[in-house]
Amino acid sequence: MSIVRTTLIAVAAAIATAAAPNAQTAKKTAPATAAKPAMAKPVALAPSDMKWGPGPGSLPAGAQMAVLDGDPSKAGAPFVIRAKFPDGYRIAPHWHPTDENVSVLSGTFLVGMGDTFNDKSMTTLAAGGYAHMPKTMHHYASAKGETVIQVHGVGPFAVNYVNAADDPSKKK
Repeated sequence: MSIVRTTLIAVAAAIATAAAPNAQTAKKTAPATAAKPAMAKPVALAPSDMKWGPGPGSLPAGAQMAVLDGDPSKAGAPFVIRAKFPDGYRIAPHWHPTDENVSVLSGTFLVGMGDTFNDKSMTTLAAGGYAHMPKTMHHYASAKGETVIQVHGVGPFAVNYVNAADDPSKKK
């Protein structure tokens, strides 16, 4: 037993001795005047504090949107938005230049993948449901009952329609 104990102590000492120079080396190579990253502002919003407005022109009329955190248009910046859709709302096949993460907060959100809107192939997500669409994945969506979703990701968040004729911002 004393041989095992002596061996364990020797191994521990060897590891500590080997690690010590590396830790000191790292400290020596770190610049003394390294800038601290800017601290993000905390966000705590009651539902009554959220500023809702019309959705962007890239979405069909009827959507409402609230930016909770960040700036969805800023490249490389994280953001959180909420969208509220009326019953029967539909978004034609589209894609985004960045990943899209959707959490369903209320109502029923239906999502499908592909270039053609197909009600039969859609996945139904009730409150508590989640969907992740990798960047450039073609997908479409609709709402059953008034539906609220929360989207988070890294900007820029943009909606690019598979069929340019479906883009509401081009219809004037």
